[in-house]
Amino acid sequence: MRIMALDIGETRIGVAISDPDGVVASPVCVMPSRDVLQNAPSWRRLLRDWEPDLLLSGLPYSLSGKEGPQAARIRAHAEKIASAAHLPLEFADERLSSREAKRALREKGLSEREMRGKVDMIAASLFLQSWLDEKR
Repeated sequence: MRIMALDIGETRIGVAISDPDGVVASPVCVMPSRDVLQNAPSWRRLLRDWEPDLLLSGLPYSLSGKEGPQAARIRAHAEKIASAAHLPLEFADERLSSREAKRALREKGLSEREMRGKVDMIAASLFLQSWLDEKR
């Protein structure tokens, strides 16, 4: 089962994908949020290319484990995206995934500017990998 993870932000959506066996997560790309939310041809092409069986959206939780203030907006966007794609949807804890992605990119020597287009897809791959590991 191939899982596609979405790190939904106001401007960009990071996309990651699992291998067909659902063992390894890999970053794919970052797309403009409006393209994904409006089911644009570029988003539909990505879905056709990867053929996911499930969408996994990151959901921001506070450190106490409760849904964060952005959770309702992200939940609504994720449901709209999944409905348009005719795919089942699940949610994963994305707590600290962006911070961890930035740390990993900094370690590779990237500047804040160079990181801008990469953080979201790395974060998506991090919470997807955690979700895959939990399921095994």
